[in-house]
Amino acid sequence: MFDWKQRFQPLLTDLETNHQGDWARVISDQLHRRFELRPHGDMKRWSEALSRLPVLHEVQADLNADAITLRSAADLSAPQHDSLEAGLRGLMPWRKGPFDFFGTYIDTEWRSDWKWQRIAPYLSDLTGRRVLDIGCGSGYHCWRMRGAGAAQVIGVDPGLLFLMQFFSVRDYVRDEAVNLLPLKLEDLPPGLQYFDTTFSLGVLYHRRSPLDHLLELKDTLRDGGELVLETLVVDGPEGYSLMPEDRYGRMRNVWFLPSCDTLLRWLDRTGFRDARVVDVTPTTTEEQRPTDWMQFQSLPDFLDPDDSSKTIEGYPGPVRATVIATK
Repeated sequence: MFDWKQRFQPLLTDLETNHQGDWARVISDQLHRRFELRPHGDMKRWSEALSRLPVLHEVQADLNADAITLRSAADLSAPQHDSLEAGLRGLMPWRKGPFDFFGTYIDTEWRSDWKWQRIAPYLSDLTGRRVLDIGCGSGYHCWRMRGAGAAQVIGVDPGLLFLMQFFSVRDYVRDEAVNLLPLKLEDLPPGLQYFDTTFSLGVLYHRRSPLDHLLELKDTLRDGGELVLETLVVDGPEGYSLMPEDRYGRMRNVWFLPSCDTLLRWLDRTGFRDARVVDVTPTTTEEQRPTDWMQFQSLPDFLDPDDSSKTIEGYPGPVRATVIATK
């Protein structure tokens, strides 16, 4: 079974060492409730899939390649390869990536490497920084942040399948500086002010109160820290935002899609400074699509079949803007 105490103890110890003992105790209590008091019904199946991954030694990891790449000193035997494939497929669907496990390439639903390529040139140097990644999914971008030199990366995402996918990588990389907490942003203590850089990629439009989300993100940062925010946007003047009547791209939980100027105003009103839009890119069916590793509906099913510039509901198709701001 999944030994959460053993897996999270290094992080809790590190937080204690860095004068974050109160937060460490809060995390421990939250994890106890998550795994002991309210266990997910699929945890046994996911744990068994994770345990099928072969134990390998002398693993090398490339965290700067488009696909997070793992290689071993010796080629996998046929039984090891079969066990690897079975274990990884037991953790489907894979949404954010890609990953390359010893020659087994996981073509994820999202080409998350494209997003990283768009935003990486505009980031402050991550070398030696403490980094928080909100809504991190399986942790793909966490590994890219570590590859860029971050001293500590903590991803936060409540999805337990994402957590198991994360550990499928970390059990080989063996890097305790990268962690994923199966929690929500609001589970973090208020006034944390611990991180040098906080990422929120593809989260803001899921929040009923976008301003509260921005204030929560600000709370995670030290003074002078950097926010990297990516969200869906629409064309329009300052003050304009789209609130879908019901669904947007078949998603129920989409609340506000601001114009870029409105987004900048939100950041200004919540106390950020030097906010700037560094990228605006339409999301295409080359970047988000079903694959052999994610066989459910995806962006091609969410767009108007007669006009791909619109969602199936008739709203403007998905365009994502990245904004960088300073606390």
